[in-house]
Amino acid sequence: MVKIQFLGTGTSQGVPLIGCTCEVCASSDPKDKRLRSSIHVEIDGLSLVVDTGPDFRYQMLRAGVSSLDAVLFTHGHKDHTAGFDDIRAYNFIQKRDMDVYCDEYVEDILRKDFDYVFADLKYPGVPRAILHRMRNETFEINGQSIIPIQVYHYKMPVFGFRFGDFTYITDANRIDETEIEKIRGSKVVVLNALRRVEHISHFTLEQALEMAEIIGAEQTYFTHISHQLGKHADVEKELPDGVNLAYDTLTIEV
Repeated sequence: MVKIQFLGTGTSQGVPLIGCTCEVCASSDPKDKRLRSSIHVEIDGLSLVVDTGPDFRYQMLRAGVSSLDAVLFTHGHKDHTAGFDDIRAYNFIQKRDMDVYCDEYVEDILRKDFDYVFADLKYPGVPRAILHRMRNETFEINGQSIIPIQVYHYKMPVFGFRFGDFTYITDANRIDETEIEKIRGSKVVVLNALRRVEHISHFTLEQALEMAEIIGAEQTYFTHISHQLGKHADVEKELPDGVNLAYDTLTIEV
């Protein structure tokens, strides 16, 4: 059994935007209030987070996540890494370094943007992390197998992840057939659906629906939603059976 909580389902073009008066930003529906995209995953007592965006600290407080075994990164853009410093709270509580899984590109970004974390002489109280180099092959964390799924964010390789019967994909506009085969059989799949208008590096709603049909999961959720997509309640009415918009704090078990 895998338990997933959506910590955030938005983007840096998410809701609310400063100065924006569109109907989504002005909506009183809590499902239209989206923090940057991230999920918390629990598998047989193992606690994982995928991405630490700028909202990471508040997301973890809101979700009540009191222990964290590891952080997995999809890619190195700031809306997915900027909250990395706040792993320090778990260092303090758990009295151990945080295991971090990422590819070489993300590792370079973390070492540059958070150089004080990896300095030879560390200032007392800085975050502590152990980096594990991730490749496009199955790996284990505390005995739990995790399957990376390589997708493309325009020309940038980005990793999604399969945890048992659940697959999480964000920041993609292309998934090659070899990687689709790794997703097939998942009961629940998450895909990004940024907006309705064509975008250089993200699936539109129409493209996400097409990919959902190709994959054929029992249930598909869309995440990484911008305010340009429309209000949650309105978009939901357009979606076929077995496809829904995710929303912040949504919790599912697979």
